[in-house]
Amino acid sequence: MLIAGAIAIAGIFVIPMAAVFAQSSAPFTVVETGQGFSQLQQAVGAIGDGSATIAIAPGTYRQCAVQTAGSVTYLAAKPGSVIFDGVTCEGKAALVLRGREASVSGIVFRGMAVPDFNGAGIRLEQGNLTVAQSWFTDSQQGILTGDDRSSRIVIDKSTFSGLGTCEGSGGCAHSIYIGDYGHLRVTRSRFEKGRGGHYMKARAARVDVASSSFDDSAGQETNYMIDLPAGAIGQITNNWFVQGQSKENYSAFIAVGAEGKLHSSDGLKIAGNDARLAPSVRRDTIFVADWSGARLAIADNTLGIGLKAFERR
Repeated sequence: MLIAGAIAIAGIFVIPMAAVFAQSSAPFTVVETGQGFSQLQQAVGAIGDGSATIAIAPGTYRQCAVQTAGSVTYLAAKPGSVIFDGVTCEGKAALVLRGREASVSGIVFRGMAVPDFNGAGIRLEQGNLTVAQSWFTDSQQGILTGDDRSSRIVIDKSTFSGLGTCEGSGGCAHSIYIGDYGHLRVTRSRFEKGRGGHYMKARAARVDVASSSFDDSAGQETNYMIDLPAGAIGQITNNWFVQGQSKENYSAFIAVGAEGKLHSSDGLKIAGNDARLAPSVRRDTIFVADWSGARLAIADNTLGIGLKAFERR
């Protein structure tokens, strides 16, 4: 169900790009009107509180944008052909989103860094977000959000590489850090080469992670692969985990409720996963560490040498 749903959502981004760019020679084109713009912020402003798609021509852009209203789709002409490189708005991210809804497809975000060490490809402050077939690389964070219990985040077929840092005085940044959202769903995505913090930290009430990989073999001073610090229901199923040698904290792969019990974790399903240490690593650790005291449904996981299935703390 989860994977099928994600594929259906990703399918909304299928638009004939040749026809779109035939209307405009500008790099940013509002599909519904044919208007072309040289600056992404101009295109976002033209949509305002409406709903529209911005088709983005291939290229590397040192631009950013803030969306304060409406529903906007940011669509690369070809997946991987559009790169937002190293420029942030409001000292936050390449895309700062606080409108009604946003969708991002086929875009590369790289080199995002700001003085408070929270530089991200996407900073989501409110509203729904869908990310499909996108890349977040070599930045302080990939996606960072605020709190919005009424909204949901869907991430499908995307890569998070070379992210995270614990340099800042305010704590670590992570590959993705989701605030108190209603629902986070991650499918068919890859997390690798972390540079500090967790690969996924999420305070959402429901978290579903399926058919994804967490490859920490080339990580540097990383922490958990999935951290649900406030507890969560949902499922972590059919994923692949490898823990590497360089760890700030190697005590667990998945942590539940380590910072409190904001949400119930009763029935959280963790099943069908494959987890192991990298071939050169020799240590004992825990696959799931639980602070919540909830009734977790942990079963049918394939664990390598040195891994204990569960520990309550």
